[in-house]
Amino acid sequence: MKIVLIGASGFLGRFILHALTVDQHQCVVLTRAGVRRSTLDMLPGVKLVQADVYDPEVLAEQFAGAGAVFSMAGILNESGGGGKGFHKVHVELVEGIVEACRKAGVSRLLHLSALNAGQGQSYYLKSKGEAEEILLAADDLDVTIFQPSVIFGRDDSFFNRFAAMLSIAPFMPLACPDARLQPVYAGDVADAMAASLEDPMTYGKRYELAGPKSYSLKELVEWTAKTTGKRRLIIGLPGPASAMMAATMNLVPGKPLSWDNYLSLKTDNVSDRDDFSYFGIEPRSIDLVVPYYLTGSSRQRRLQDIRRR
Repeated sequence: MKIVLIGASGFLGRFILHALTVDQHQCVVLTRAGVRRSTLDMLPGVKLVQADVYDPEVLAEQFAGAGAVFSMAGILNESGGGGKGFHKVHVELVEGIVEACRKAGVSRLLHLSALNAGQGQSYYLKSKGEAEEILLAADDLDVTIFQPSVIFGRDDSFFNRFAAMLSIAPFMPLACPDARLQPVYAGDVADAMAASLEDPMTYGKRYELAGPKSYSLKELVEWTAKTTGKRRLIIGLPGPASAMMAATMNLVPGKPLSWDNYLSLKTDNVSDRDDFSYFGIEPRSIDLVVPYYLTGSSRQRRLQDIRRR
């Protein structure tokens, strides 16, 4: 089957593409003009195409002959403010994808959203929720929505970022230390999406994808320090200090912690559902996966494994 993917050129995309190409699907990954080419187009069965993904006519041309479309585009921070960046990526793009699916006669659409979409005060969650409502209202399409908690895996921007920060500072002030998260492995998310591809029972449904255990943000940072062998003091900041830190970091290039991130963290990112069980997947824990790619010794073992093949 030809599958067109939007927003699959990053970290999670590699896991999704692996799951799809193992099943012999032919994948076309659409990227914005100017995005550098990556190792993705070296994968068998994968083709990278630069296209204006915000033009429904262009999308419809690319969707022609496809059996399914994967909508995976998303941002955690926006340039500027006021929610316009989130609205463009999370809402306007989805509207264009729906229009293009109709023009191209593609009915199957799988969408990557976020846990708690539509809840909380952040533009991120609000825009994710708005996109979901648009998709579920498109009753002429066979839509399945996936709502993951924070995703981890090799090259993730969560554990790797905290590990880098812990490597240079003897202590770390931490905003929103009590925020609760339920990290989910990228490979498990990819397997669930691939398993639902040709399953009519998943049409019109939302699946919450969360790992086997929830943690406070402080617990996760402390776990990262221990895993990487760093003895660090993690200082959890109270509410007003957390807000002040977020307001300050919002002005720093790259926004290591934006105000919108802070608002998202005020809503616990956990699920009490066992939606993975429908796909026959037992979600993997951080203990099973993260040390393998986070520590130097594990990287060395990985290189040794490759040399043995």
